[in-house]
Amino acid sequence: MASEALPRPIGTRPRFSGLLAATALGVYLLLVIGATTSLTGAASSCSTWPLCHTPADPLSQIELTIVWGHRLAAVLVGVLVAASVVVAWLGDGVSARVRYTLTAGSVLYLIQVGIGGVTATMGSDAIAPGLHLTLGVATFGVVVLALAWELEDTTGSDDEDVDPEPEPVPVEELDPRPEPTLPSNRLARAKLTAGAYLEMMKPRLMWLLCLVAAAGMALAAAGEATLDAYTVGATLLGGVLSIGASGTFNNVLERDVDERMNRTSDRPLVNDLVPVRNAVAFGLLLSVASIAAFLTINALAAALGLAAILFYSVVYTLLLKPHTVQNTVLGGAAGALPALIGWAAVTNEIGLPALALAGLIFLWTPAHFYNLALAYRDDYARGGFPMLPVVRGETTTRKHIIYYIGATLASAIALAWITTLGILYAATVVVFGGVFLWAAVRLHFEQSEPAAFRAFHASNAFLGAVLVAIFVDVLAF
Repeated sequence: MASEALPRPIGTRPRFSGLLAATALGVYLLLVIGATTSLTGAASSCSTWPLCHTPADPLSQIELTIVWGHRLAAVLVGVLVAASVVVAWLGDGVSARVRYTLTAGSVLYLIQVGIGGVTATMGSDAIAPGLHLTLGVATFGVVVLALAWELEDTTGSDDEDVDPEPEPVPVEELDPRPEPTLPSNRLARAKLTAGAYLEMMKPRLMWLLCLVAAAGMALAAAGEATLDAYTVGATLLGGVLSIGASGTFNNVLERDVDERMNRTSDRPLVNDLVPVRNAVAFGLLLSVASIAAFLTINALAAALGLAAILFYSVVYTLLLKPHTVQNTVLGGAAGALPALIGWAAVTNEIGLPALALAGLIFLWTPAHFYNLALAYRDDYARGGFPMLPVVRGETTTRKHIIYYIGATLASAIALAWITTLGILYAATVVVFGGVFLWAAVRLHFEQSEPAAFRAFHASNAFLGAVLVAIFVDVLAF
């Protein structure tokens, strides 16, 4: 780990990484405030810059607070950006790519501020629409990139044990597995069997994916579409059944690999608690029931539900997961489909907000799952899965987590920009996004299984809170 001196009060590389993380979050907060200023119309009500003199038609107290909040935040973020650049250039050991990237970010920031001034004094039509926001997103992306590279330089290792083509551990090399003992009591055996079938359905995935579908429905209801109790109930029922079907087929298709991995060696099919043919029949039954539930709403929702089952069961489980290091990235489409299903259930079509929400889920998935892949790296290697930590090492994986957190937060801004989401959503994204990013930064320095699990849980908390905020923001405000 690098330990070169940096100017006071920063002093150390971990503190410099903290400064970069704070700068990234500051730029992001400014983006959120700027989007709020634009969407509320407060920006066009104050035609002076940099100060906001009282116009002939006075602003409301809320509008005035938003405008001043935006401009004061711009000053504070500018200080953070300048401090990051100064420390990078004066400190010893900071790489050239970090220095030049931060310098480029400061130039982008100055241009964005200038465009903001022109827009405030001459009107939004004076500059290409969206250019101010685009430059803000670009500045945020550049600072996140510098943060990821600085963390890689400071905490990375070049001598990691990687395996470009991992092979599963042969069955004969596994420790003997004790035969499962079934209770003699019929009631106890029935409970054990019922629990085994429930476990195959992967119920821990259901709450989050149902929240995704609920958020999709809420966004659809924010337009002209109406949301009724039957549509909500049938959509969630169909979603639960499709998740259960996908999980069951995953258990069937990976039963041999599950036996090699500690985290999956107690699954029902590995322990012969459920016969394979019974599991297949159960998966087919769940699939039919899921499609039937969706068909009571509309055919598009049913088609998307079927696509979700096939994608996770066949495309992800059989084609992506065992064969490509990009399995987690491409597999994010499975988690993104419930957003489209929720929207389609209400509108019988696929709209831009639904695609934006699906994009957020898609980008969040690697940032979320790579933490689990780090925690279970050895297990995935035993199973022969080419997960990113196994194939390219833990340093690269931690860096990619930062990349995808940045992309996720940028997509959250895009979702706010094209919808009517308000202050609750914005505050939730900033607060929980900050917690998520900070957990990922800590993971670089601690590099332990508990740190990986903390980042994993922070990612769950981020998405869960954001989805709830979408639902509440749309339906309650």
